[in-house]
Amino acid sequence: MNKLRKDFLWGGAVAANQIEGAWNEDNKGLSIADVVTEGAVDRPRIITNGIQKGKYYPMHKASDFYHHYKEDIKLLAEMHFKCFRLSIAWSRIFPNGDDKEPNEDGLRFYDNVFNECKKYNIEPVVTFSHFEMPYSLVKKYGGWTDRRVIDFYVKFVEVCFSRYRDQVNYWMTFNEINNQTDYNSDLSMLADSGIVINNLSEEEREEKMYQAAHYELVASAKAVQIGHAINQDNKIGCMINMTPQYPYSCKPEDIFQAQKAMQRRYWFADVQVLGKYPENMESYFEENNLRKDITDNDREDLKNGKTDFIGLSYYNSNTIKFEKNNPDFKFVGSELNVNNPYLKQTQWGWPVDPLGFRYSLNWLTDHYHKPLFVVENGIGAEDRVENDKSIHDEYRISYLKEHIKSMIDAIEQDGVDVIGYTPWGCIDLVSMGTGQMSKRYGFIYVDSNDKGDGSFRRLKKDSFYWYRKVIDSNGKNLFLEDEK
Repeated sequence: MNKLRKDFLWGGAVAANQIEGAWNEDNKGLSIADVVTEGAVDRPRIITNGIQKGKYYPMHKASDFYHHYKEDIKLLAEMHFKCFRLSIAWSRIFPNGDDKEPNEDGLRFYDNVFNECKKYNIEPVVTFSHFEMPYSLVKKYGGWTDRRVIDFYVKFVEVCFSRYRDQVNYWMTFNEINNQTDYNSDLSMLADSGIVINNLSEEEREEKMYQAAHYELVASAKAVQIGHAINQDNKIGCMINMTPQYPYSCKPEDIFQAQKAMQRRYWFADVQVLGKYPENMESYFEENNLRKDITDNDREDLKNGKTDFIGLSYYNSNTIKFEKNNPDFKFVGSELNVNNPYLKQTQWGWPVDPLGFRYSLNWLTDHYHKPLFVVENGIGAEDRVENDKSIHDEYRISYLKEHIKSMIDAIEQDGVDVIGYTPWGCIDLVSMGTGQMSKRYGFIYVDSNDKGDGSFRRLKKDSFYWYRKVIDSNGKNLFLEDEK
């Protein structure tokens, strides 16, 4: 039995800042991703004040999709992709964010990309804000801490909805909007909200995050209304990082701490899907004097701008433990994480938990009763190119097999409605977390190293051929022994 939709959207996912390169070509403006240096698993990336001499910024070259998009999309077509998730770099369309007119060169580039997709009957799935905010908005307005940024974003999305009306029907407003829950992370705060948190106290960081998040949610709701007005066939989703928070034990304090963690991470989806703030967050804001600027018009926009589906990333679960010095059960990102003794870890220290994927799909369905679109899933790993240019990435195939099986089990046995699956980094790209190219996710290898040196030649990995068979069988031939 296979209950996957006949029109199930198999594909893959990338983001403009991590794959395009060409950071200053054709009048593109500086983005927040362009001022973040390289890093590693044990060395955090550094956010610099503009471009500094002697620093290496991996997003400047990335995978050079900007000059390889025809070749890359043809390779995706060879894998028989039904869809391709990508983003529109805001600073290609409005270089400074607050420009009066859009940049025609940027608009034309995405015309070409979407037309190339359509040539192969590949459905574009487009994210508007995928960690690519124009850097000028950070310098001039403090990022999303300023209400005026709502109007700049609305202008950006309206231009794109109108321009690509006949090319794109699937959209998402913000990528992993809930990552900023970890408001002590410099990178998360910059990526999600354009906030530079240097020299701010924890209380100031929290206050800025919640106010900025509110403005983003209002902007998202306005975008949904605009997109539906321009084309009633548009399907517009939110996008959250789905990382379930397990209690470390059956101790009541651990269980309640995990519940509070889930509330703090997923209230964003409550607002975008249900059109209002949940009671637990309204109470928290009032008690702590947070999110001070909210209007009746904002609440009306949130109510009228509910998303059509939930986009999600799933990579791993987290396990958290109550600490005695935290009597209020406060939760800030990953600070309460502990190792789960039942799970193996990747080379980069991420737990591998396929059943957690099924759990997540069930949790989201139980809470929201909306179609789900898995737009990121995968494993970062180092790949070895053999002398004959083959790449035997059985570890990637194994990871994806187990996770796709969990997704299919959720669909067939639990009645979860999943409309598509797009593994992350289907073409090798620069990792957002570490800034490395060597942390590879793709079915397609890009010959470039962590310093951007290489031929940028594209090579097919073993997973390329395996995933094509999965697509052709609509998930039935998941465990074929003959991968080629």
